[in-house]
Amino acid sequence: MAEFDFIRPTDKPAILALSTPEYLAACKSVLHELDYKVHNATDHEDFVMRFGQIQYHIAVLEENFCCAAVEENLALMRLQYMPMGLRRHALTVLIGPSFQSLNTMQAYNQSVHAVVNPSDLASLKQILQQAQSDNDLFLSVYRDAQARMAQGKI
Repeated sequence: MAEFDFIRPTDKPAILALSTPEYLAACKSVLHELDYKVHNATDHEDFVMRFGQIQYHIAVLEENFCCAAVEENLALMRLQYMPMGLRRHALTVLIGPSFQSLNTMQAYNQSVHAVVNPSDLASLKQILQQAQSDNDLFLSVYRDAQARMAQGKI
C-alpha cells in the first residue's frame, strides 16, 4: 500500500514503474537531481491508482514492468488507451532493451513521448531534458489554445 504524501503546487511529481533495481536507482537519482518528487509504483494497480490521483509531470515505465513482455504491461496499456486529456500533462518515457534511445517512431508505436535503451541510462538526465523540451515545443500550440479558450478568447 502506498504511503500518504502531500503534493504542493510547487512540486514536480514523477512516477516510476520499474522492476529492475538498476533502472530504478538510476531514474530516482536523475529525477531527484532535476528536483522531482519521485513516487515508485509497486505494481500495475498501484501505478494506475497513483496516476489517477496526481497530475504527474513525468511517468517512467519499464517495458517489462511486473510482466514478461511489453505486450503484457498493464500499466502501459492503461496509459495507451487513456484519453489524451487525462495523460497529456505527463511526459511518458518507456525504458527497455528493445528500444533505441529517443527513436521517435518506436515512441510513437508505443504511444509514449520517448523511449530509452538501458545502455544509455548514464545519459538519462540529458535524454529526459531533450524529451521534455521536444514535448513542450510540440504541445505549445495546444496549450496556448487551451489557455485562450479558458479566457474566452476563442
